[in-house]
Amino acid sequence: MLRYAILRHVALLACGLTAAPGPAVAQQIDMSHGGPIEVTASQGMDWLQNQQEIVARGDARAVRGDVTVTGDQLIAHYRKKGGQANAPAQPVQASATASPGGLSPTDDTEGNEIYRLDAVGSVHIFTPTDQAWGDRAVYDMDQAVLVLTGRALKVQTPQEIMTARDDMEYWSQKHMAVGRGNAVVITNDGRRLAADTLVGYTTDPNAPGAAHPQPVKPVAATRPGKPPADPLAASGKLQRVEAFGNVEVRTATETVYGDRAVYVPDTGIAHIVGHVRITRGQNQVNGVAAVVNMRTGISTLLSGPSQRVQGMIMPNDAQAATQQDHTAAPPARRPQGGRR
Repeated sequence: MLRYAILRHVALLACGLTAAPGPAVAQQIDMSHGGPIEVTASQGMDWLQNQQEIVARGDARAVRGDVTVTGDQLIAHYRKKGGQANAPAQPVQASATASPGGLSPTDDTEGNEIYRLDAVGSVHIFTPTDQAWGDRAVYDMDQAVLVLTGRALKVQTPQEIMTARDDMEYWSQKHMAVGRGNAVVITNDGRRLAADTLVGYTTDPNAPGAAHPQPVKPVAATRPGKPPADPLAASGKLQRVEAFGNVEVRTATETVYGDRAVYVPDTGIAHIVGHVRITRGQNQVNGVAAVVNMRTGISTLLSGPSQRVQGMIMPNDAQAATQQDHTAAPPARRPQGGRR
C-alpha cells in the first residue's frame, strides 16, 4: 500500500480531483455539482492509493460552493472518471516546493473524480441557510443523498427543525428528507409532528413551470400586523410531510395520535388515520380518522362504517376548553325540572 503524508494545514483543491457530475438542481445542501472541493485539516492528510481514498485528520473541513462539511475526520473516495472505480489512479504530482496553501489545481489528476465523502466525529454540515448535525455523515455524489447517523441528529432550516434517533437522509435532487426513529418536525411557530418515520417533500422553486403555493388567506381571528398564518406555506419550501407509526400531532390546545398522517403546510391541514385519539386535558375522544387544522386548532373526528366515535369528556375541562376555542363540545344543558 502506497501512502502519502501531506503537510499540515494544506488546502487540497478538489483533492486534485473533480466531483462526479450531477444536474444543477437548486437545493440547500447539495455537493453533487459545482466547482472544486477544497479540503483542509489541522493534523494532516493521507493518500491511500490502493483504497483510492484521501483521509483528512483533525478539524477537517470540506467546502464546495456554499456547502461546508466539518468533522474530526473526512474521507474522500475517488475513482476514474466514467465510473471505472477499479482502474488505477493517476498519482498526484506534488512539487517538493509546494506551498502550504495547497496543491496546484493543474496537478495531473484530471482523470479522477470524487464520488463519496465521509465525515466522522462531531459532524456539522451547513450552508448560509440550513444546518445539519450528527456523529457520522456519508454523502453520495451520484445520488446526491446525505445520510446522517449517530446521536443528536438534527437538520435545521429557517422554517423548521427536524430531529431523529436512528438516521436521517437528505435527498437534494428528489427534494425529500427522511427521519427514522422518534422523528420530530417542529415549525418555527411551535407546531409539532412526530412519528417513527417522517418523510418531508419540498418544492423546487427553480423548476420550469413549477407551481408555487397560493397566498394563504388570513383567518378571521388574524389581526393587522400579525405574521402570515402559515410561514411554511408562505415560503413554499416544505410541500408535504408524511408520518408513519406512532404519529403524534400537537396544537396549542390538544394532541392527536394515530397510525399514519399527511400534513400539507400550504393548507395547514393534517389528515390522521388509524386508531385515532384526540386528547385535551383529561378529555379523550377516539375514532377512525381525524382532520386537524393546525392554524386554527380545530379538529374533526371521523367514524368508520362499523365503528362509532367514542369519547370521555370531563365537564370542567370541556367548559374550560370551550372558552379557549371552538373545538370542544358545548356543555350539556340542565334538564328542565331538575334540582338546582
